[in-house]
Amino acid sequence: MNSNHKLNLWQGAALLATTLLGTGVFILPQLTIAQAGPYASWAWLLLTVLAIPVTFVFAALARVLPHAAGPAHFVGEAFGPLAGRVTGLMFVLVVPLGASAAMMMTYSFVAPLLSPWLGDLRYWQLPVELMFLMLLWLLNRRGVQLSAKLQLGLTLLIVAVVLLMFGAFAYQADNVPLPDKTTLEFNTVGFTAALALGFWSFLGVEAMTHLAQDFRDPKRDLVPALLLGLLVVGCIYLGCSHLLQILAKPGEDLSMADGFNRLFGGGGYLLIGVLGLCSGLATVNVYTASVARLCWSFSNNGVLPKALQPLNRHQVPERALGSILSLMAMVLCGAEWLDAGLPDLIGWVNGVFVLIYLGSMSAALRLLPSKHRLVVCISIGICLLLVWMLGPAMSYALLLILITAPLLWWQQQWLRAKTV
Repeated sequence: MNSNHKLNLWQGAALLATTLLGTGVFILPQLTIAQAGPYASWAWLLLTVLAIPVTFVFAALARVLPHAAGPAHFVGEAFGPLAGRVTGLMFVLVVPLGASAAMMMTYSFVAPLLSPWLGDLRYWQLPVELMFLMLLWLLNRRGVQLSAKLQLGLTLLIVAVVLLMFGAFAYQADNVPLPDKTTLEFNTVGFTAALALGFWSFLGVEAMTHLAQDFRDPKRDLVPALLLGLLVVGCIYLGCSHLLQILAKPGEDLSMADGFNRLFGGGGYLLIGVLGLCSGLATVNVYTASVARLCWSFSNNGVLPKALQPLNRHQVPERALGSILSLMAMVLCGAEWLDAGLPDLIGWVNGVFVLIYLGSMSAALRLLPSKHRLVVCISIGICLLLVWMLGPAMSYALLLILITAPLLWWQQQWLRAKTV
């Protein structure tokens, strides 16, 4: 595939940062505080530290074996074509669920801004979400480089708002009372729940491996770009969580928009709403591009129909892109009809991605030089810890394996018999 090799280190870091910040940057700090209380900041710090070795291994794999199939290619190289195809199809099948959850979160930013004109917003959620998908179609069909430029600016805006809030807090620090340290109690259950919620914010590292071939110099830029993007995101989440804890009154559930209003006297819902909308669309944008590339790769290998192979004049697999967006639209419609809960979607998505990460880390034991063995083993241990934390939410991921593995094995046998 003739990709646009135009991403540099800074654009790659920004692309990962906006993918990870996504819909969660203005929501998850508040939710983790509700679970872990004053220890939410420690949860974010721990998540960032745990994500570093996993991110490094993904970057090392993509640097050594750059391929549009990403984790599916790594697993296939290490454990055979069947394992790789199962991994790839799991990624394809979970993204519509994850994108739907991201769209629901994104709509929550828009709803307060639309309520003065639209009235009862319950009837407008699905039409607005479908309009978002149409916007992503128009954006992605031009290629990833256009998206990277837009997301670089978006990352700078998000960081600027957070720094502005910290600057305003520092200026007003004498008037802000510090939290009461004598009432702090550690809650293991709440802390674990905060870690599980926060894990959603770090989904996206593997998506960058699908786009490794879009880097100008992947061997030089890929590892530092992913690590830089990860550290930026970790610092932003940690900072936002700590800031909300300081600004909130005892027992108060303070949102980022409320925190902005408290520091600046107003404008928080408009500013946070617009940035939340853009960051949410950026998240789905990157996943749409990466999964379209994966479907294109699978169509060339005979796993998916050949109809997905054509590229447009921007070298984008337009039919694969349209198919993925259509699946997302179907999931949104189904979720509206079944009244599916957002927590259920998030749990199922997290379970699938943990298995994809575990498969990729296991593949790294065979594919990477022995000097990386320690960090790979640490990454495998981290993934197993996440499996234990998610518990029953792993059921959807296991169901996908039980369905896709036999079907793909049967397809493999049928193709072999056909060639004979």
